[in-house]
Amino acid sequence: MVGTSIARQTSGTAARRIVSLVPATTEMLFAMGAGDRLVGVGTFDRFPPETDTLPRVGGLIDPNTERILALRPDLVIVYNTQVELKQQLDRAGVPYFNYEHRALPDVMDTVRALGTRLGMAPGAEKVAVGMERALAEVSRSVAGRPRPRTMLVFGRERDTLRGVYASGGYGFLADLLDVAGSDNIFGEIAQQSVQASTEMILARRPDVIIELRYGDDARAYNIETELAPWRMLASVPAVRNSRLHLLVGNEFVVPGPRIVQAAQRLARALHP
Repeated sequence: MVGTSIARQTSGTAARRIVSLVPATTEMLFAMGAGDRLVGVGTFDRFPPETDTLPRVGGLIDPNTERILALRPDLVIVYNTQVELKQQLDRAGVPYFNYEHRALPDVMDTVRALGTRLGMAPGAEKVAVGMERALAEVSRSVAGRPRPRTMLVFGRERDTLRGVYASGGYGFLADLLDVAGSDNIFGEIAQQSVQASTEMILARRPDVIIELRYGDDARAYNIETELAPWRMLASVPAVRNSRLHLLVGNEFVVPGPRIVQAAQRLARALHP
């Protein structure tokens, strides 16, 4: 469900009419100064605000090939799992840039790969280095402090503790927890997500529980109401010591340039 990115590319000249189905790469393009090359974006692209004026062409599970081709792109950025779409683009002779979910360093690698593909390597390098330096500064800011054992939750049925999905030990969320100065209670599980039962949570006894909500407006959520189900686990240190946090923002699900803000917010929650 969540993760970061590494990219492959088909060959070709520097693209001028780009369709991006991936919100993370859309944000990367704007950050490196290539936003004016976008002619279409995916359903879930919300940042920066300039995306609001661009045609929507579907998303991960429902790309609209006819709409994509009607925009006459010379490059389409696709998810690695969109096999059928890639086959259709191959038949149409349209180059594509292949995006995969992986680990935190791959975010910067993808920025650089996109920059190279677009003939904008210097601008992309500036963005990538800026991100790396900012993440290193977050890590330095919490160095030497106690590392709380943390559960990072990115999915749960409303009003219950059923269907709890937490970060495993692999992927960009797991890496952000490390940067922000904590130990992931599921760190030894080498996968991006873990379906965490109540029994697992009780056994692992997290010091901090951070729950993510995706959206643009934190005011849409009542924090006490959203976190209330956790009160049933009174023996868990995070609950007993009132170290429950609700963080709202798309930067936690879109592994692009705003991962810096995600790391900073996690660090503030973990080390108030």
